[in-house]
Amino acid sequence: MDCLFCKIVNGDIPSTKVYEDEKVLAFRDINPQAPTHILVIPKEHIPSVDGINADNSAVVAHIFECIPKIAAAEGLTNGYRVVSNCGDDACQSVKHLHFHILGGKQLADTMA
Repeated sequence: MDCLFCKIVNGDIPSTKVYEDEKVLAFRDINPQAPTHILVIPKEHIPSVDGINADNSAVVAHIFECIPKIAAAEGLTNGYRVVSNCGDDACQSVKHLHFHILGGKQLADTMA
């Protein structure tokens, strides 16, 4: 499989890790859109939100248990945004489920 994030999980491509456990990897985005911009991914390949099902939804729940811990460790005490792009129209650039943690400043109140 030629998946960028799977290569990062396998250690074939370096990343700036901020969190890792047996199911999840979180690392800094190389093109940050906010002062703090972290990607949180499952280590198993799930292509997008559309690929979440009964067999893999537990890892997504685990990701959402990790996100507040990661945000707290990054000092995002005044709030942050969590985003997942799904599909081409949403500009999903890597076809591996991932959640963006964005914060460190007052974010725009619009999403479009």
